Amino acid sequence: MKRKDYLSWDQYFMGIAILSAQRSKDPHTQVGACIVSPDKKILSMGYNGMPIGCDDDQMPWTSDGDPLDTKYLYVCHAEFNAILNSGAKTLRDATIYVTLFPCNECTKAIIQCGIKKVVYLEDKYPDSDAVIAAKRMMDMTGIEYVQYPKPERQITLSL
Repeated sequence: MKRKDYLSWDQYFMGIAILSAQRSKDPHTQVGACIVSPDKKILSMGYNGMPIGCDDDQMPWTSDGDPLDTKYLYVCHAEFNAILNSGAKTLRDATIYVTLFPCNECTKAIIQCGIKKVVYLEDKYPDSDAVIAAKRMMDMTGIEYVQYPKPERQITLSL
């Protein structure tokens, strides 16, 4: 008889997004993303971090102050990184699992590459202009977005 306590596909892919978030060096918010084909194959992953070649020891990580001295003008978001990391693979009709609801800029990229579903863990900024605009664009383009249900059991890693 087979095991009955194995991970569902959603648990598996969100678990990969959560694990990917742990690569982020952002001291405040760590975000991970996992893009999956309609036939349940992982196409790409990403996390929020500085662009390749930008030494993250020399880049700002603060959230306050002059915009040029904060992380916001420099950090690549997890969704954007996952899309760029996909290379030449088509993302048409894919699902993206992400630990934080996408902003408006990432939503533009999600729309442009043909992703059709967003599964998100948290929506920490639902009243922000960026998230309101993102939801408006997803609604216009027929992209489904659903919140991942709180896990019934904690997924733990033993290394």
